[in-house]
Amino acid sequence: MTMQSNLPRFRRYIQDMTQLVTQHGDHEPTMLLRGEVLLKALIDHDDWLPVAFTVPSTEGYRQYLLYCDPLERFSVVSFVWGPGQKTPIHDHQVWGLIGVLRGAEQCDEYAQSNSTLTACGSHRINPGEIDKVSPTIGDIHVVSNAYTDRASISIHVYGGNIGAVQRHVFDPITGAPRTFISGYHNSVIPNLWDRSKETL
Repeated sequence: MTMQSNLPRFRRYIQDMTQLVTQHGDHEPTMLLRGEVLLKALIDHDDWLPVAFTVPSTEGYRQYLLYCDPLERFSVVSFVWGPGQKTPIHDHQVWGLIGVLRGAEQCDEYAQSNSTLTACGSHRINPGEIDKVSPTIGDIHVVSNAYTDRASISIHVYGGNIGAVQRHVFDPITGAPRTFISGYHNSVIPNLWDRSKETL
């Protein structure tokens, strides 16, 4: 791992994702299939994420916006998990790709039938691996840091501005949903467009 920020790598990823969503944004299977390839290529290198978007908090996991498409067709977020931190049971309402950059995540899945939630599986996501969610393939889960002694970081790509999407958290006992909008924990995003310090 390097602490340098190879922003040109991330900029190329954003350009590739913009082309993909322009061509296939209305076709979820293609977005998940080709988007997985692009995200895998990004997280196979740990030299591009600025340090400011890797900082954990004792108050809970952090959701840092890295980029949002101007038309809100997709967004890219770094999730930073302190030791043992986890989400509530929640959904997404849009397609999503989750790639682990550092550490590991545990995903506990749920199926919803009427107002009942049923645990239906769990899996671990290790560095370089990609997980997929969407309302059509299943998008209700709890995600947690698989480690209790270190932080983990994952890169999430969603088919919308995820910090502004109306989603749901679910009561673990009754399954009752409650609407929420997550927002983001940062007030600035990486500057991808200043090329003045790049060498040819």
